[in-house]
Amino acid sequence: MNRRPARRRTAVAATAVLAAGTFALGAGVAGADAGSKGGKHAKPVTRTQVLGLFDQWNAALRTGDPNKVADLYAKDAVLLPTVSNQVRTDRAGIVDYFEHFLQNKPKGTKTESVVNVLDRDTVVDTGVYEFELTDHDTGAKSTVKARYTYAYEKQPNGKWLIVNHHSSKMPQG
Repeated sequence: MNRRPARRRTAVAATAVLAAGTFALGAGVAGADAGSKGGKHAKPVTRTQVLGLFDQWNAALRTGDPNKVADLYAKDAVLLPTVSNQVRTDRAGIVDYFEHFLQNKPKGTKTESVVNVLDRDTVVDTGVYEFELTDHDTGAKSTVKARYTYAYEKQPNGKWLIVNHHSSKMPQG
């Protein structure tokens, strides 16, 4: 009888299990887009479209209406804002933050962007932006430079909403 040593049989079995798991994982990922919210034949989002989402957000800031800004966030979005220590995890918290932030008439400008398209329905935009702020009491202008990350998710109606937004002042140094 031609039997393999026990160590070798174990190694072959482990390799087979690993290969089967890798195939199953690959099949799941490959099929993920087929059932995407954007439709089976939806075109992938472009970098330009993703960058335009910030332009929409910035335009909402210029309205001075915190509800218009909050409308760009998903119901369960998380906001880690630039000039607040409080994590915002619901619409009321997001509106509250923007009620205060918008008093400074913020005007955002991106200086660096890296866009990652994760799938047809999920994108991440990360980089650096600057906000020109106007003190609502004195009228004095200041600039805040910050790092940001926006994670967007395409909704069943085709609208892109922010599901996670992190913004923090650049470290001094």
